[in-house]
Amino acid sequence: MSLLKRLFGSKPAPAPTDLGAPRPLQTTYVVGDIHGRADLLQKLLLQIDADRADDPEAVCIFLGDFVDRGEHSGAVLDHLRARQSETPATFICLMGNHERMMLDFIDRTKERGQRWLRNGGLQTLASMGVSGITESAAPDRLMAARDQLLDLTEPSMVDWLRTLPTQWNSGNLVVVHAALDPNAPPADQSDRTRIWGHRDFLKRPRQDGLWVAHGHTITDQPQCVASRIAVDTGAYYSGTLTAAKISPAGTVDFLHT
Repeated sequence: MSLLKRLFGSKPAPAPTDLGAPRPLQTTYVVGDIHGRADLLQKLLLQIDADRADDPEAVCIFLGDFVDRGEHSGAVLDHLRARQSETPATFICLMGNHERMMLDFIDRTKERGQRWLRNGGLQTLASMGVSGITESAAPDRLMAARDQLLDLTEPSMVDWLRTLPTQWNSGNLVVVHAALDPNAPPADQSDRTRIWGHRDFLKRPRQDGLWVAHGHTITDQPQCVASRIAVDTGAYYSGTLTAAKISPAGTVDFLHT
C-alpha cells in the first residue's frame, strides 16, 4: 500500500483508456479554489508537504480564486505569495476570476466595484482591514474603500496579483483556473476563457490527447473523466479543500482536508 493511501485513504482514479492518461513530466499537485479558507489551506499543505517530502521535483499548482467568500482571504494571499517566493519553480499560483475581479475593483472601481462586492469582495476587504462598506455602495464610497485597501496593502502584493499566469502545462497536462475551449489548442486560448470558462468545456472531451486540470466549477466530489480533472469542491462552504496528485505514470490520487 502506498504512503498516500495509508495516510489519506484515497485511491487512484484511472483515466479513461480511450483518451489515454494525464502524464505530466513530474509529479504535479493541483489545488482547488480556496476562497479565503486559510485554515483548510494550512491543513492541505501539511498533507502535500508530507507526501512530496521525498520528491523535490514535484510541483504544486494553485488554481486561483484564493480570495472572496471565506473570512481570511488576506492570510491566504500572504501565505501563498511567501511560499511561492521561497520555491518559485515548484510552487506556482495561477489567476482565477476572483483575482481578476479584485484587480478590476482597484483599476475600474466605479464601473466594476459593485460586481466584486456582490461576489465575495466584502469578506476580502474585511480580512484586509477595510470595513463599513456595502454591496450597493455609491461610487464615491467605492473609491474611498479602494484607496483604503491600497493604503493597507503592500504594493508588491498588487503587483504579484497582476503578474499571476493563467496557464501552466507539463507533458500532456494543462492546468487553468476555469476551462479551455476543447476545439482549440492551448496556445490559441484567451485569458478570459482560462479564468471565466467556455460553454463547450464540460460538454466535449478534448481529442488531442491533452488533459485539463481545473477548478471554478464546484463538484461534490473531485472528478477525473473525459479529458478533465476537476478539483473545486466548494471549500468555502463545504469545508473540503481538494488537491489532485497527478503522476508521470498516469495515475490520479485525490487529497482532501
